[in-house]
Amino acid sequence: ESGPSAPAETLAPMTGENLPVKAEERTALHKATRNRGVNPLMYWFARAILQPVFHIYFRMSRIGREHIPQEGGVIVAANHRSFLDPFVIGMMARRPMYYVAKKELFGNRFVGWILNSLGAFPVDRGAGDADAMATAREVLERGDILLIFPEGTRIRKGGLADPKRGVGRLALETGAPVVPVAIIGTEDVRKGWRIRPRKVRTRAGAPLTFPQVGAPSADLAGAVTDRVWPCVELQWQWLGGEAAPQLPISTGADAESERRLVRGGGNCATGATAA
Repeated sequence: ESGPSAPAETLAPMTGENLPVKAEERTALHKATRNRGVNPLMYWFARAILQPVFHIYFRMSRIGREHIPQEGGVIVAANHRSFLDPFVIGMMARRPMYYVAKKELFGNRFVGWILNSLGAFPVDRGAGDADAMATAREVLERGDILLIFPEGTRIRKGGLADPKRGVGRLALETGAPVVPVAIIGTEDVRKGWRIRPRKVRTRAGAPLTFPQVGAPSADLAGAVTDRVWPCVELQWQWLGGEAAPQLPISTGADAESERRLVRGGGNCATGATAA
């Protein structure tokens, strides 16, 4: 449900974004994520370079890292402002973090291999990509971290956009806790080909847990998503982000039973420490 989506005219020469991605190539990328995971050598080498760069050049601040469990499957639900977000948010955890990225970014085989080696796998946005959902479930079920951007695309200006319900569906199907995370500052980093120094901050809240449901309805997945997203909004506003309109409350015959089930998520925590 995510996808770094910078303007095609500026990213295309670098990523091959306008090149088609064959179905067999997407299948191979999913298989690599499911069977091998990240390339340890490439992942830790890239992290060893990027982390000090982020600290020095972007004055990166990480708040609430203690809320991200150090073992077991975890969903990190975050807002999305820039192509840098997966890399910056990845620094919140002390282990690799996997994430979905729009399939067009894998059009260039070399770039696709690098992204896949660092934890990304493709999703066909707006097409109900069953392969991407299956890979996401497998990542969580084997005990890894999955980063998902419920907004579905980058929102550069203003407050947060309405979320899509994929995060709720994954939380229910896998039983994995959901950690709400907000990031701010990356939206101003990139101007054309220039990467400008800006202060970048991330903040995580306490994990939310929900009962595991084998085949959740769309309404139930939406209700869980509506429970998660205000917690992301809370972290966002704590960082100084612009407030968004209140999300609508579920209505209908099954609304009360859905709310009783969703209440298991607990309250959004505000206590956090910086690192």
